Amino acid sequence: QVQLVESGGGLVQPGGSLTLSCTASGVIFSIGAMRWYRQAPEKERELVATITGGGSTNYADSVKGRFIISRDNGKKTVYLQMSSLKPGDTAVYYCNALIVYSIHGSSADFWGQGTQVTVSS
Repeated sequence: QVQLVESGGGLVQPGGSLTLSCTASGVIFSIGAMRWYRQAPEKERELVATITGGGSTNYADSVKGRFIISRDNGKKTVYLQMSSLKPGDTAVYYCNALIVYSIHGSSADFWGQGTQVTVSS
């Protein structure tokens, strides 16, 4: 059974930095695009950053220049380096990955359980 487990959330002051990690485990044949989403209270979930299997990246305008997404395929892990954090970045952050989980090529989107990031003085 495939699982995604996030870590690295917490409380940080405005202007500070934080790095989130998300590791996939289980029977995995390959991992395609990996993404970070976030959801603030009473707001819809929004896409923050994407990294493809080939390493191409894309970011929401609100985080460009402040966040960096990266991946370590050997560790089946995606990272989100966040800097110059603002109170508006406060949210639960979720990782998402397209994973091939069977030898027949079956794939699905999997989600982590979420990790809270709070930016406050």
